[in-house]
Amino acid sequence: MDHRPDDHADKRADNRSEIRDFLASRRAKITPEQVGLPTSGRRRVPGLRREEVAVLAGVSTEWYTRLEKGHIGGVSEDVLNAVAQALRLDHDERTYLFDLARAARPARRTPSRRKDVAVPHPVQWLLDSVTLSAAFVRNGRMDVVATNPLARALHAPMFDSDTTGGRGHANIARYHFLDPGAHHFFVDWDAAARATVALLRAEAGREPHDRALRGLIGELSTLSPDFRTLWAAHDVRIHHDGVKPLHHPEVGRLDLTYRSLDLPTSHRSVHELTFYTAEPGSTSEDRLKLLASLAAGAGAGSGAGPGAGAGARSTTTEPTARREARRA
Repeated sequence: MDHRPDDHADKRADNRSEIRDFLASRRAKITPEQVGLPTSGRRRVPGLRREEVAVLAGVSTEWYTRLEKGHIGGVSEDVLNAVAQALRLDHDERTYLFDLARAARPARRTPSRRKDVAVPHPVQWLLDSVTLSAAFVRNGRMDVVATNPLARALHAPMFDSDTTGGRGHANIARYHFLDPGAHHFFVDWDAAARATVALLRAEAGREPHDRALRGLIGELSTLSPDFRTLWAAHDVRIHHDGVKPLHHPEVGRLDLTYRSLDLPTSHRSVHELTFYTAEPGSTSEDRLKLLASLAAGAGAGSGAGPGAGAGARSTTTEPTARREARRA
């Protein structure tokens, strides 16, 4: 039987364009001066030339050019490490490069489709036990799959958005780019948008066969020029933490510290557990506590148990909430 080079093409990701654009974008960010190379004459391209990356990585120019064209499947880890070092990739970018290489290798069998896994009950119990921080679980596609009452109240604009209705789960990326109200909710919309796209880019490298993920990226690319621009930058982020300012419709501005942790649920599922909290003694802490009390009151008033109905508004307590937030 004649085994041609593309016999396994249907069993691997054709991600040559992603490899090409990612490596070219990283190369464009580095100047010869940064890596100790001499500069001479006029440069037609920003950053390093291919032959300069080849010298830094210890490979031939022809070989690196072929690599940047997407022929990465048979490349050894040592060579990938050398290229990553030459391009000064950070940990997340290096991981993404290795994910692209893994996806490009011929597979002996067709990759299985990743199945969505329900969040185990003990995880929901854990979320519900957290009362002074907003806590939620999201998957790699940015679907919010579980929350505690405070997280649902904090992200009420997203849960109440038309981008959520009828889909089963709120999706952070879809809300961010397709709901105009997100520009008001996220005080620094640009920074949050860059982080959101970078997280999706990393997930696309991990799971190139995820049809739902490809569908989401296609939807956002079609409907949002902002998303298209950021997606073309090929920036990558795997772990997400920092300070995020939000403007909540009931309690006003909140400057919250957040941190995400890996939450293993199965060998194929990628979930993150994220906590939002406020600095002790700050105005944001007072407002977050107020929001927690409103969420608890809404849950009790509706007769719902923990984790249910936390995004609903309480019409009897909202005026008081606004008065207290203004005084804080």
